[in-house]
Amino acid sequence: MTSERRLADGRVELVSTTRIEASPLYNDDLAPVPLARRTWSTYNYAALWISMAHCIPTYMLASGLMASGMNWSQALITILLGNTIVLIPILLNSHPGTKYGIPFPVFARAAYGTLGSNVPALMRALVACGWFGIQAWIGGEALHTFFRTIIPAWPTLLGAGVGGHTTTAWLSFLLFWGLNIFIIYRGMDLVRAVENWAAPFVLVMTGILLWWAIDKANGLGPLLSQPGKFHAFAELWPVFVPSLTAMIGFWATLSLNMPDFTRFGRSQREQMVGQVIALPTTMSVFAAMGVMITSATAIIFGQAIWDPVVLVGRFSSPVIVAISMFTVVVATVAVNIAANVVSPANDFANAFPRFISFKTGGLITGVLGIVIQ
Repeated sequence: MTSERRLADGRVELVSTTRIEASPLYNDDLAPVPLARRTWSTYNYAALWISMAHCIPTYMLASGLMASGMNWSQALITILLGNTIVLIPILLNSHPGTKYGIPFPVFARAAYGTLGSNVPALMRALVACGWFGIQAWIGGEALHTFFRTIIPAWPTLLGAGVGGHTTTAWLSFLLFWGLNIFIIYRGMDLVRAVENWAAPFVLVMTGILLWWAIDKANGLGPLLSQPGKFHAFAELWPVFVPSLTAMIGFWATLSLNMPDFTRFGRSQREQMVGQVIALPTTMSVFAAMGVMITSATAIIFGQAIWDPVVLVGRFSSPVIVAISMFTVVVATVAVNIAANVVSPANDFANAFPRFISFKTGGLITGVLGIVIQ
């Protein structure tokens, strides 16, 4: 018999799942999370978004907007507004996850049916698999550079290359890939621990890079005083609208599957506050840090360097390069696990609940990510 318990804050717990355990739609990973395991706090959700926002695309986000003619303040306002808008569907879809303790594909059953829910879930999963492969390659390259810095003979250590890349480059990719799979295989508790640690670490390291850039350039450089080419809002409007749409689309996929994370929330208030505090602010602040560092590089190196990996390549100290590449590895692991593995792992499990668990779904994601790559 299935029974439920309703708390005063509106959350619901299934006290007994004996009856539904026989259903072909059931497995332990898709089942509502017991209240005892709903332990994610405001900090956990803030750290989740901070970790996902601290990625190279966010760092370079303002570059495209400024290249289109915006000045730095217009670019940052567009980023802030876009992420504030996408926060609305994120919070709306987060609510049932916290209330019932269910992941996105189970929530989708209410709208699409038990079979139809696989359509949006698998579409989301395939997008995530593609991005997983891309991020895994980026992380593998950063890891390869890290090893090359501390072991000068690393590129030739295993002989000739394959497919235009050294054997150790492929090994670095596989090591990074394996790290992602290991974390997801250990479950959501380790995912939470990684996000909790990565959030402050990457922020502090980027702050140190910003301090170095300002100190070295004796200021913030020319980009912050560079005027935009739009002198009236009517001129800005044709560029602003598609740019705003792009900013909204940056995290649009996460607005679907946030129940995958909020199902572990201690309360609606905690998950909402954590997300509201972290998403718009971190995206804007990290993009602003990218603008300021890049502006300073225009003085230091005579040209604006938007790509942080290229910037690190200009450093002569092996220690600084190694620490910087390690930071990129940490940042890429954090965003890849949260944004590109958790969701498809649940989505694949929803397609075949009796045969695919969350762990198996994560492995499928990893394999498809390599195939797509």
